Amino acid sequence: VDPRSGEILALVNQPAANPNDRSQRKSALLRNHAVTDVYELGSTLKPFVVGLALEQKLVSPNTVIDTRPGYLRLNRRVVKDIHNYGRLTVSQIIQKSSNVGVSKLALMAGKEKLWRTYAALGFGQPIGIELPGERSGVLSNPKRWNDHTLATHSFGYGLSLTTLQLAQAYAVIAADGLKRPLTIVHRNEALPAAQRVFSARTARQLRKMMEAVVHTGGTAKRAAVNGYQAAGKTGTVHKVINGQYAKDRYLSVFAGMAPADNPRLVMVVLIDDPEGDAYYGGLVAGPVFSDAMGHALRLLNVVPDDPRTGLLGEIMKTAARTGQ
Repeated sequence: VDPRSGEILALVNQPAANPNDRSQRKSALLRNHAVTDVYELGSTLKPFVVGLALEQKLVSPNTVIDTRPGYLRLNRRVVKDIHNYGRLTVSQIIQKSSNVGVSKLALMAGKEKLWRTYAALGFGQPIGIELPGERSGVLSNPKRWNDHTLATHSFGYGLSLTTLQLAQAYAVIAADGLKRPLTIVHRNEALPAAQRVFSARTARQLRKMMEAVVHTGGTAKRAAVNGYQAAGKTGTVHKVINGQYAKDRYLSVFAGMAPADNPRLVMVVLIDDPEGDAYYGGLVAGPVFSDAMGHALRLLNVVPDDPRTGLLGEIMKTAARTGQ
């Protein structure tokens, strides 16, 4: 997605069928999953909760939140982290993907404000894309939420959305807080009016925090893009099978943008039911993001953040060797 215009530059489903080949016309292969399928997208929603807390001036990126002892009891239920991360700054909550930390931020903000933020991002409502079969997803009435429900909504469980809706929401962060409707049509005319969801300052703070996700200590080092500073967030979600969360079936997600300081592209990668031992979003979806984003930026002639890498770097090295 081009966050400046809302134009969808590429949308891919794999495996896919050739619609001109009747032997391949199986319904599962003909589905446009980005438009027609809804998912709980897990921790990819955490930046929006942090954005709300920043907008409400409840915290700053350096505010410390105590996540000890690695779990939080709410309404006789338990919210857990993978590890006991101890005391984390708000930035580290994103970097480490702490469920406990983001739950505490959501509890500080309150269910009505979180619901309004999600609704402003387009969750629970159709985008109006020029493609058939679009689903609106599910965002329930916050009057039905208790503290545990509020917490689970903060890390992407209990609501469902399409990957297209997630891309639109990440485009808000990339576009300095402005939301524009997505389209598959090139816009020659003036851009439609944008809706402000976050302040430009908050959006830039979120991008800076999300940069740490692809660095050492983050959950998606393999999503780093050669030559460009990327920013993003992982999601690793238990799939629902027969009405229950499966222990060993997952969705692996990475949503991000690059270059981080002035994003040219936003991309969402979802791997449904990855095979093998790896299933974390950073390990499975992250490398796909890295490869596809790098190729796309070079195709669009986006100048690298680091001129020593990529094609420009090779030219510079050759020139240095030959003395030209």
